[in-house]
Amino acid sequence: MAAENRPLRADARRNRDRLLEVARQAFATEGLSVSLDELARRAGVGPGTLYRHFPTKEALFEAVVHERLRRLVDEARTLSSRADDPGAALFTILNRIVADAAEKADLIEALAGAGVEVRTTVSATAADLRHEIGHILARAQDDGTVRADIDTADLMAVLGGVLLALRHPANKAADPRRSLAIVLDGLRAAPRGDQESAD
Repeated sequence: MAAENRPLRADARRNRDRLLEVARQAFATEGLSVSLDELARRAGVGPGTLYRHFPTKEALFEAVVHERLRRLVDEARTLSSRADDPGAALFTILNRIVADAAEKADLIEALAGAGVEVRTTVSATAADLRHEIGHILARAQDDGTVRADIDTADLMAVLGGVLLALRHPANKAADPRRSLAIVLDGLRAAPRGDQESAD
């Protein structure tokens, strides 16, 4: 068995988990500006331990983002499989993404494609998230609660724009939930009477 496929010893696993937790907090509040040596210091491990697990800042960033994206994918799948109101399920996962991203710079950078080039594993997980959101979107459109004239690419472009805008220093005072509420209002299907009058 290759060395990289062997299970980590308990102490190595604890060190890795501690590094991920410290990195998650640091990236959430400071973005990518914090150094690896500083992250090792905060985690209470030597720089060598950090570099054995994560040889670059990008590798550590990727591990943090991958874990968080995977949790969002799992939540989207749960919402999709259990929801008898797909419109509410869609709005719930979009709210979760924006609320999470508004507080955590790493997820904004990952979803908006800013800062660092992520490798295939994170890209694949982000694609899984887009796929699950697309599935919920299609169900909400079939249910008549979300407008039928958009597709997943449209929705992700708008969501990415909101995330990027909220990241900009000039928009620091903006309320992420209110910003998303405006987007969600635009996603809702018009009442039948409004559709007929528009025709």
